[in-house]
Amino acid sequence: MTRLDMVDVGEKGITAREAVAKGQVLLSRETIHMIGEGRIPKGDVLGSARVAGILAAKKTPQLIPMCHPLSLTQAKIDFEVKENLIEVTSHIKAKDRTGVEMEALTGVMIAALTIYDMCKGVQEGISISNIRLVMKKGGRSGTKGRVDER
Repeated sequence: MTRLDMVDVGEKGITAREAVAKGQVLLSRETIHMIGEGRIPKGDVLGSARVAGILAAKKTPQLIPMCHPLSLTQAKIDFEVKENLIEVTSHIKAKDRTGVEMEALTGVMIAALTIYDMCKGVQEGISISNIRLVMKKGGRSGTKGRVDER
């Protein structure tokens, strides 16, 4: 039998926590143009993806069994639209006893999946890739970032 436990963070102090995650949705140039011109039949792709990512970050403990419910103070989803991809960035903050990395990663993933869902009717072969944590602050380990992040 496998044992599963939620880690006890009750003795940890409440500190400011922050995490940034990123991911990419690879799309054709035509689909990128359609998004920019508001011609995707399902509507506002980036607006829908932003709301979905924020809601997902807030619901992370309902999706990932061992995550603690946290009181988020900020959940931001931003997009950088490039020639053939959209880079999704999730920036999450909280004042709590444990980090917000999972919330940041969940926000990126669901925002990317929403872009996929909104665009799948106009393009086949959409790809989601490179989901990663790029920065975390707070707690015992302090600030960490990826050296390969530009």
